Amino acid sequence: MSGSSIWHPFTQHGLGEEIPLVDRAEGALLHLADGRTLIDAISSWWVTTHGHANPRIMAAIAAQAGKLDQIIFAGYTHAPAEEVAAGLRAIMPESLTRVFFSDSGSTCVEVALKMALGYWQARNEARHRIVVMEHSYHGDTIGAMSVGERGVFTQPYGPLLFDVGRVPFPAAGAEQATLDALEALCAQGDVAAFIVEPLVLGSGGMLFYSPDILAAMQTICAAHGVLFIADEVMTAWGRTGTLLACEQAGVVPDILCLSKGLTGGSVPLAVTMAREEIFQAHWSNDRAKMFFHSSSYTANPIACAAAAENLAIWREEPVLERIADLGTRQQQRLDALAATGVIDNPRRCGTIAAVDLPVRETSGGYLDTRQPRLVAFFREQGVLLRPLGNTVYVMPPYGITDDQLDTVWAAIAEAAARF
Repeated sequence: MSGSSIWHPFTQHGLGEEIPLVDRAEGALLHLADGRTLIDAISSWWVTTHGHANPRIMAAIAAQAGKLDQIIFAGYTHAPAEEVAAGLRAIMPESLTRVFFSDSGSTCVEVALKMALGYWQARNEARHRIVVMEHSYHGDTIGAMSVGERGVFTQPYGPLLFDVGRVPFPAAGAEQATLDALEALCAQGDVAAFIVEPLVLGSGGMLFYSPDILAAMQTICAAHGVLFIADEVMTAWGRTGTLLACEQAGVVPDILCLSKGLTGGSVPLAVTMAREEIFQAHWSNDRAKMFFHSSSYTANPIACAAAAENLAIWREEPVLERIADLGTRQQQRLDALAATGVIDNPRRCGTIAAVDLPVRETSGGYLDTRQPRLVAFFREQGVLLRPLGNTVYVMPPYGITDDQLDTVWAAIAEAAARF
Protein backbone atom coordinates (compact mmCIF):
# COMPACT_ATOMS: atom_id res chain seq x y z
CA MET A 1 0.00 0.00 0.00
CA SER A 2 1.10 3.57 -0.55
CA GLY A 3 0.19 6.66 1.39
CA SER A 4 -0.40 4.81 4.67
CA SER A 5 0.44 6.61 7.92
CA ILE A 6 1.04 3.32 9.79
CA TRP A 7 4.40 2.78 11.51
CA HIS A 8 4.94 -0.98 11.25
CA PRO A 9 6.83 -3.09 13.81
CA PHE A 10 10.32 -4.39 13.02
CA THR A 11 10.16 -2.54 9.71
CA GLN A 12 12.72 -0.10 8.30
CA HIS A 13 10.45 2.05 6.17
CA GLY A 14 13.47 3.72 4.59
CA LEU A 15 14.09 0.57 2.55
CA GLY A 16 10.82 1.02 0.70
CA GLU A 17 9.83 -2.62 1.05
CA GLU A 18 6.43 -3.73 -0.16
CA ILE A 19 3.76 -3.91 2.55
CA PRO A 20 0.88 -5.94 1.08
CA LEU A 21 -2.72 -5.53 2.18
CA VAL A 22 -4.08 -8.83 3.50
CA ASP A 23 -7.79 -9.17 2.88
CA ARG A 24 -8.67 -12.49 4.51
CA ALA A 25 -7.19 -15.79 5.67
CA GLU A 26 -8.19 -19.41 6.03
CA GLY A 27 -6.20 -22.44 7.09
CA ALA A 28 -2.59 -21.80 6.07
CA LEU A 29 -3.51 -19.32 3.33
CA LEU A 30 -3.42 -15.53 3.30
CA HIS A 31 -5.42 -13.84 0.55
CA LEU A 32 -4.08 -10.44 -0.48
CA ALA A 33 -6.24 -7.60 -1.71
CA ASP A 34 -4.53 -7.68 -5.13
CA GLY A 35 -5.55 -11.29 -5.70
CA ARG A 36 -2.31 -12.99 -4.71
CA THR A 37 -2.27 -15.85 -2.20
CA LEU A 38 0.51 -16.58 0.30
CA ILE A 39 1.15 -19.71 2.33
CA ASP A 40 1.65 -18.62 5.93
CA ALA A 41 4.72 -20.70 6.80
CA ILE A 42 5.45 -18.90 10.08
CA SER A 43 1.95 -18.92 11.60
CA SER A 44 1.85 -15.11 11.40
CA TRP A 45 4.65 -14.64 13.94
CA TRP A 46 4.20 -18.01 15.63
CA VAL A 47 0.63 -17.54 16.85
CA THR A 48 -1.71 -19.48 14.54
CA THR A 49 -1.96 -23.12 15.60
CA HIS A 50 -5.09 -24.77 14.18
CA GLY A 51 -5.19 -22.51 11.12
CA HIS A 52 -6.53 -19.07 10.31
CA ALA A 53 -10.25 -18.43 10.88
CA ASN A 54 -10.80 -21.73 12.65
CA PRO A 55 -14.60 -22.16 12.48
CA ARG A 56 -15.00 -23.19 16.11
CA ILE A 57 -12.97 -20.29 17.46
CA MET A 58 -14.58 -17.77 15.11
CA ALA A 59 -18.05 -18.91 16.24
CA ALA A 60 -17.07 -18.59 19.90
CA ILE A 61 -15.80 -15.05 19.32
CA ALA A 62 -18.99 -14.06 17.49
CA ALA A 63 -21.23 -15.48 20.19
CA GLN A 64 -19.35 -13.76 22.99
CA ALA A 65 -19.19 -10.42 21.15
CA GLY A 66 -22.97 -10.23 21.24
CA LYS A 67 -23.14 -10.95 24.94
CA LEU A 68 -20.33 -9.25 26.89
CA ASP A 69 -17.54 -7.36 25.18
CA GLN A 70 -15.52 -5.95 28.07
CA ILE A 71 -15.68 -5.61 31.84
CA ILE A 72 -13.22 -4.37 34.45
CA PHE A 73 -11.47 -7.44 35.90
CA ALA A 74 -10.44 -5.81 39.19
CA GLY A 75 -13.11 -7.06 41.58
CA TYR A 76 -15.28 -8.65 38.85
CA THR A 77 -15.16 -11.88 36.87
CA HIS A 78 -17.02 -13.50 33.99
CA ALA A 79 -17.78 -16.96 32.68
CA PRO A 80 -15.23 -17.11 29.83
CA ALA A 81 -12.36 -16.23 32.18
CA GLU A 82 -13.50 -18.80 34.71
CA GLU A 83 -13.73 -21.39 31.95
CA VAL A 84 -10.22 -20.62 30.71
CA ALA A 85 -8.75 -20.78 34.20
CA ALA A 86 -10.44 -24.11 34.90
CA GLY A 87 -9.39 -25.46 31.50
CA LEU A 88 -5.77 -24.49 32.05
CA ARG A 89 -5.75 -26.03 35.52
CA ALA A 90 -6.97 -29.28 33.96
CA ILE A 91 -4.13 -29.63 31.43
CA MET A 92 -1.22 -27.68 32.92
CA PRO A 93 1.01 -28.94 35.76
CA GLU A 94 -1.03 -29.50 38.91
CA SER A 95 1.21 -27.31 41.07
CA LEU A 96 0.46 -24.22 38.96
CA THR A 97 -2.68 -23.31 40.83
CA ARG A 98 -3.04 -19.61 40.02
CA VAL A 99 -3.87 -17.98 36.67
CA PHE A 100 -3.14 -14.28 36.11
CA PHE A 101 -4.45 -12.80 32.85
CA SER A 102 -2.71 -10.24 30.66
CA ASP A 103 -2.68 -9.46 26.96
CA SER A 104 0.62 -10.40 25.28
CA GLY A 105 3.77 -12.45 25.61
CA SER A 106 5.78 -9.45 26.70
CA THR A 107 3.31 -8.47 29.40
CA CYS A 108 2.98 -11.98 30.79
CA VAL A 109 6.76 -12.01 31.17
CA GLU A 110 6.60 -8.67 32.99
CA VAL A 111 3.97 -10.21 35.27
CA ALA A 112 6.23 -13.20 35.95
CA LEU A 113 9.17 -11.01 36.88
CA LYS A 114 7.02 -8.89 39.20
CA MET A 115 5.55 -12.01 40.81
CA ALA A 116 9.04 -13.37 41.48
CA LEU A 117 10.37 -10.15 42.97
CA GLY A 118 7.18 -9.61 44.96
CA TYR A 119 7.46 -13.12 46.38
CA TRP A 120 10.88 -12.50 47.85
CA GLN A 121 9.90 -9.02 49.03
CA ALA A 122 6.96 -10.51 50.93
CA ARG A 123 9.31 -13.04 52.55
CA ASN A 124 11.70 -10.25 53.56
CA GLU A 125 14.54 -11.94 51.69
CA ALA A 126 17.05 -9.84 49.76
CA ARG A 127 16.75 -11.64 46.45
CA HIS A 128 16.46 -9.20 43.58
CA ARG A 129 18.66 -10.51 40.79
CA ILE A 130 17.29 -12.13 37.63
CA VAL A 131 19.38 -14.62 35.67
CA VAL A 132 18.89 -15.17 31.94
CA MET A 133 20.41 -17.10 29.03
CA GLU A 134 22.38 -15.38 26.29
CA HIS A 135 20.64 -15.03 22.90
CA SER A 136 17.26 -15.07 24.64
CA TYR A 137 14.27 -12.95 23.75
CA HIS A 138 11.31 -12.35 26.03
CA GLY A 139 9.57 -9.32 24.54
CA ASP A 140 9.92 -5.63 23.86
CA THR A 141 8.69 -3.89 27.00
CA ILE A 142 11.33 -2.62 29.40
CA GLY A 143 11.44 -5.57 31.80
CA ALA A 144 11.23 -8.09 28.97
CA MET A 145 14.04 -6.35 27.10
CA SER A 146 16.13 -6.32 30.27
CA VAL A 147 16.02 -10.12 30.47
CA GLY A 148 16.66 -10.57 26.75
CA GLU A 149 19.80 -10.43 24.66
CA ARG A 150 21.48 -7.03 24.56
CA GLY A 151 22.35 -5.80 21.09
CA VAL A 152 20.71 -4.20 18.10
CA PHE A 153 17.25 -4.86 19.60
CA THR A 154 17.96 -2.99 22.82
CA GLN A 155 20.93 -0.64 22.28
CA PRO A 156 18.92 2.63 22.12
CA TYR A 157 17.19 1.84 25.40
CA GLY A 158 20.20 0.79 27.48
CA PRO A 159 19.76 3.44 30.20
CA LEU A 160 16.32 2.04 31.03
CA LEU A 161 17.29 -1.62 31.35
CA PHE A 162 18.17 -3.31 34.63
CA ASP A 163 21.23 -5.51 35.12
CA VAL A 164 20.88 -9.28 35.00
CA GLY A 165 23.13 -12.30 35.40
CA ARG A 166 23.78 -14.25 32.22
CA VAL A 167 24.67 -17.82 31.42
CA PRO A 168 25.97 -18.93 28.02
CA PHE A 169 23.73 -20.73 25.58
CA PRO A 170 24.27 -24.51 26.01
CA ALA A 171 25.68 -25.14 22.55
CA ALA A 172 26.50 -28.74 21.68
CA GLY A 173 29.70 -29.74 23.45
CA ALA A 174 29.66 -26.71 25.76
CA GLU A 175 26.64 -27.55 27.91
CA GLN A 176 28.64 -27.89 31.12
CA ALA A 177 29.75 -24.27 30.90
CA THR A 178 26.10 -23.22 31.05
CA LEU A 179 25.40 -25.38 34.10
CA ASP A 180 28.56 -24.22 35.88
CA ALA A 181 27.71 -20.57 35.25
CA LEU A 182 24.16 -21.04 36.52
CA GLU A 183 25.41 -22.85 39.61
CA ALA A 184 27.89 -20.07 40.37
CA LEU A 185 25.29 -17.33 40.02
CA CYS A 186 22.62 -19.12 42.06
CA ALA A 187 25.14 -19.89 44.83
CA GLN A 188 25.60 -16.17 45.47
CA GLY A 189 22.27 -16.12 47.30
CA ASP A 190 20.74 -12.99 45.77
CA VAL A 191 19.07 -14.55 42.71
CA ALA A 192 15.29 -14.25 42.69
CA ALA A 193 14.56 -16.12 39.48
CA PHE A 194 15.97 -17.69 36.34
CA ILE A 195 13.91 -17.13 33.18
CA VAL A 196 14.41 -19.27 30.12
CA GLU A 197 12.85 -20.23 26.79
CA PRO A 198 12.54 -24.02 27.08
CA LEU A 199 14.30 -26.05 24.34
CA VAL A 200 14.12 -23.35 21.63
CA LEU A 201 15.41 -19.79 21.59
CA GLY A 202 13.18 -18.26 18.93
CA SER A 203 14.31 -14.78 17.98
CA GLY A 204 17.87 -15.72 18.91
CA GLY A 205 17.99 -17.75 15.71
CA MET A 206 15.91 -20.86 16.38
CA LEU A 207 18.63 -22.24 18.64
CA PHE A 208 17.82 -25.69 20.05
CA TYR A 209 19.14 -27.38 23.19
CA SER A 210 18.35 -30.67 24.87
CA PRO A 211 15.68 -31.52 27.46
CA ASP A 212 18.46 -32.91 29.68
CA ILE A 213 20.03 -29.46 29.96
CA LEU A 214 16.66 -27.87 30.71
CA ALA A 215 16.12 -30.41 33.49
CA ALA A 216 19.61 -29.84 34.87
CA MET A 217 19.08 -26.07 34.97
CA GLN A 218 15.83 -26.51 36.86
CA THR A 219 17.56 -28.83 39.35
CA ILE A 220 20.22 -26.20 40.05
CA CYS A 221 17.59 -23.53 40.62
CA ALA A 222 15.60 -25.77 42.96
CA ALA A 223 18.71 -26.59 44.99
CA HIS A 224 19.27 -22.89 45.64
CA GLY A 225 15.64 -21.88 46.08
CA VAL A 226 15.70 -19.84 42.88
CA LEU A 227 12.33 -19.48 41.13
CA PHE A 228 12.28 -21.11 37.70
CA ILE A 229 10.31 -19.11 35.10
CA ALA A 230 9.47 -20.90 31.84
CA ASP A 231 8.70 -18.50 29.02
CA GLU A 232 6.59 -20.80 26.84
CA VAL A 233 4.98 -17.98 24.88
CA MET A 234 6.31 -19.48 21.64
CA THR A 235 7.15 -23.06 22.63
CA ALA A 236 3.80 -24.07 24.15
CA TRP A 237 0.66 -25.37 22.45
CA GLY A 238 2.50 -28.11 20.59
CA ARG A 239 5.19 -26.17 18.74
CA THR A 240 7.95 -28.42 20.13
CA GLY A 241 5.86 -31.59 19.79
CA THR A 242 4.26 -31.59 23.24
CA LEU A 243 1.73 -29.31 24.89
CA LEU A 244 4.57 -27.66 26.80
CA ALA A 245 8.26 -27.88 25.93
CA CYS A 246 8.95 -28.39 29.64
CA GLU A 247 7.16 -31.75 29.48
CA GLN A 248 10.02 -33.23 27.47
CA ALA A 249 12.40 -32.48 30.35
CA GLY A 250 10.05 -33.50 33.15
CA VAL A 251 10.26 -29.91 34.38
CA VAL A 252 7.49 -28.12 36.24
CA PRO A 253 8.28 -24.41 36.48
CA ASP A 254 7.42 -22.21 39.44
CA ILE A 255 5.99 -19.63 37.02
CA LEU A 256 4.77 -20.29 33.48
CA CYS A 257 4.22 -17.70 30.73
CA LEU A 258 1.67 -18.49 27.99
CA SER A 259 0.31 -16.46 25.07
CA LYS A 260 0.32 -16.73 21.23
CA GLY A 261 -1.39 -20.12 20.74
CA LEU A 262 -3.53 -19.64 23.86
CA THR A 263 -6.39 -18.44 21.64
CA GLY A 264 -5.29 -20.52 18.67
CA GLY A 265 -3.63 -17.30 17.52
CA SER A 266 -6.91 -15.56 16.82
CA VAL A 267 -6.90 -12.63 19.27
CA PRO A 268 -4.46 -11.31 21.91
CA LEU A 269 -4.48 -12.94 25.34
CA ALA A 270 -1.86 -14.15 27.79
CA VAL A 271 -1.66 -15.78 31.19
CA THR A 272 1.01 -16.18 33.83
CA MET A 273 0.51 -19.28 35.95
CA ALA A 274 2.14 -19.59 39.37
CA ARG A 275 2.52 -21.98 42.27
CA GLU A 276 0.20 -21.46 45.23
CA GLU A 277 3.11 -20.40 47.43
CA ILE A 278 3.76 -17.40 45.20
CA PHE A 279 0.10 -16.36 45.34
CA GLN A 280 -0.01 -16.80 49.11
CA ALA A 281 3.04 -14.57 49.55
CA HIS A 282 0.92 -11.72 48.15
CA TRP A 283 -2.21 -12.68 50.14
CA SER A 284 -2.88 -10.33 53.05
CA ASN A 285 -5.51 -8.20 54.74
CA ASP A 286 -3.21 -5.27 54.02
CA ARG A 287 -4.13 -3.65 50.71
CA ALA A 288 -0.58 -2.30 50.38
CA LYS A 289 0.65 -5.87 49.89
CA MET A 290 -1.56 -6.76 46.91
CA PHE A 291 -0.05 -7.65 43.54
CA PHE A 292 0.06 -4.34 41.71
CA HIS A 293 -0.38 -5.20 38.06
CA SER A 294 -3.15 -4.91 35.50
CA SER A 295 -4.09 -3.60 32.09
CA SER A 296 -7.37 -2.17 30.92
CA TYR A 297 -8.22 -5.28 28.93
CA THR A 298 -7.17 -7.91 31.45
CA ALA A 299 -9.12 -11.13 30.72
CA ASN A 300 -11.15 -9.52 27.96
CA PRO A 301 -14.29 -11.70 27.60
CA ILE A 302 -14.06 -12.01 23.83
CA ALA A 303 -10.42 -13.10 23.99
CA CYS A 304 -11.25 -15.50 26.81
CA ALA A 305 -14.05 -17.01 24.75
CA ALA A 306 -11.52 -17.72 22.00
CA ALA A 307 -9.14 -19.30 24.50
CA ALA A 308 -11.91 -21.40 26.03
CA GLU A 309 -12.78 -22.78 22.59
CA ASN A 310 -9.12 -23.45 21.87
CA LEU A 311 -8.95 -25.49 25.07
CA ALA A 312 -12.04 -27.37 23.96
CA ILE A 313 -10.37 -28.16 20.64
CA TRP A 314 -7.38 -29.56 22.52
CA ARG A 315 -9.72 -31.72 24.60
CA GLU A 316 -11.93 -32.94 21.77
CA GLU A 317 -9.79 -33.13 18.64
CA PRO A 318 -6.60 -35.12 17.87
CA VAL A 319 -4.34 -32.09 18.03
CA LEU A 320 -1.23 -33.92 19.21
CA GLU A 321 -1.63 -36.43 16.39
CA ARG A 322 -1.73 -33.58 13.88
CA ILE A 323 1.38 -32.11 15.48
CA ALA A 324 3.26 -35.40 15.30
CA ASP A 325 2.27 -35.80 11.66
CA LEU A 326 3.43 -32.28 10.81
CA GLY A 327 6.74 -32.94 12.56
CA THR A 328 7.27 -36.02 10.42
CA ARG A 329 6.39 -34.17 7.23
CA GLN A 330 8.74 -31.32 8.15
CA GLN A 331 11.58 -33.75 8.81
CA GLN A 332 11.15 -35.41 5.43
CA ARG A 333 11.49 -32.12 3.61
CA LEU A 334 14.32 -30.94 5.85
CA ASP A 335 16.26 -34.15 5.12
CA ALA A 336 15.73 -33.75 1.40
CA LEU A 337 17.07 -30.19 1.45
CA ALA A 338 19.99 -31.11 3.70
CA ALA A 339 21.01 -33.82 1.23
CA THR A 340 21.62 -31.16 -1.43
CA GLY A 341 24.40 -29.57 0.63
CA VAL A 342 23.25 -26.00 -0.02
CA ILE A 343 22.31 -25.18 3.59
CA ASP A 344 23.95 -25.42 7.01
CA ASN A 345 22.78 -26.74 10.36
CA PRO A 346 19.45 -28.37 9.46
CA ARG A 347 17.46 -28.88 12.64
CA ARG A 348 13.97 -29.60 13.91
CA CYS A 349 12.15 -29.52 17.22
CA GLY A 350 8.54 -30.68 16.99
CA THR A 351 6.84 -28.67 14.26
CA ILE A 352 9.68 -26.13 14.03
CA ALA A 353 12.27 -26.70 11.30
CA ALA A 354 15.18 -24.38 10.58
CA VAL A 355 18.25 -24.11 8.36
CA ASP A 356 21.06 -21.58 8.05
CA LEU A 357 22.10 -20.10 4.75
CA PRO A 358 25.90 -20.17 4.47
CA VAL A 359 27.49 -17.03 5.89
CA ARG A 360 29.16 -14.97 3.20
CA GLU A 361 31.57 -12.06 3.38
CA THR A 362 29.06 -9.37 4.31
CA SER A 363 26.33 -11.53 5.75
CA GLY A 364 25.35 -13.39 8.89
CA GLY A 365 23.58 -12.39 12.08
CA TYR A 366 20.20 -10.78 12.57
CA LEU A 367 20.95 -7.89 10.19
CA ASP A 368 22.14 -10.16 7.38
CA THR A 369 21.98 -8.02 4.25
CA ARG A 370 20.15 -10.78 2.39
CA GLN A 371 17.14 -10.76 4.69
CA PRO A 372 15.02 -8.08 2.93
CA ARG A 373 15.72 -9.68 -0.45
CA LEU A 374 14.81 -13.10 0.92
CA VAL A 375 11.50 -11.83 2.26
CA ALA A 376 10.66 -10.34 -1.13
CA PHE A 377 11.77 -13.48 -2.97
CA PHE A 378 9.65 -15.76 -0.79
CA ARG A 379 6.64 -13.52 -1.35
CA GLU A 380 7.18 -13.81 -5.10
CA GLN A 381 7.08 -17.58 -4.63
CA GLY A 382 3.74 -17.30 -2.82
CA VAL A 383 5.14 -17.93 0.66
CA LEU A 384 5.27 -15.88 3.86
CA LEU A 385 8.67 -16.53 5.42
CA ARG A 386 10.58 -14.03 7.54
CA PRO A 387 14.17 -15.19 8.10
CA LEU A 388 16.04 -14.35 11.29
CA GLY A 389 19.15 -13.01 9.60
CA ASN A 390 20.54 -15.97 7.67
CA THR A 391 18.32 -18.45 9.53
CA VAL A 392 15.27 -19.57 7.58
CA TYR A 393 12.67 -21.38 9.65
CA VAL A 394 9.31 -23.00 8.95
CA MET A 395 6.70 -22.95 11.72
CA PRO A 396 3.34 -23.39 9.98
CA PRO A 397 -0.22 -23.93 11.23
CA TYR A 398 -0.78 -27.57 12.06
CA GLY A 399 -3.24 -28.13 9.22
CA ILE A 400 -0.92 -27.10 6.40
CA THR A 401 -1.25 -29.48 3.44
CA ASP A 402 1.49 -31.52 1.78
CA ASP A 403 1.24 -29.45 -1.39
CA GLN A 404 1.60 -26.25 0.61
CA LEU A 405 4.61 -27.62 2.49
CA ASP A 406 6.19 -28.66 -0.79
CA THR A 407 5.82 -25.11 -2.10
CA VAL A 408 7.41 -23.68 1.06
CA TRP A 409 10.43 -25.99 0.97
CA ALA A 410 10.88 -25.59 -2.78
CA ALA A 411 11.09 -21.83 -2.23
CA ILE A 412 13.72 -22.33 0.49
CA ALA A 413 15.77 -24.60 -1.76
CA GLU A 414 15.63 -22.04 -4.56
CA ALA A 415 16.60 -19.24 -2.16
CA ALA A 416 19.56 -21.25 -0.86
CA ALA A 417 20.80 -21.68 -4.41
CA ARG A 418 20.34 -18.00 -5.34
CA PHE A 419 21.41 -16.19 -2.21
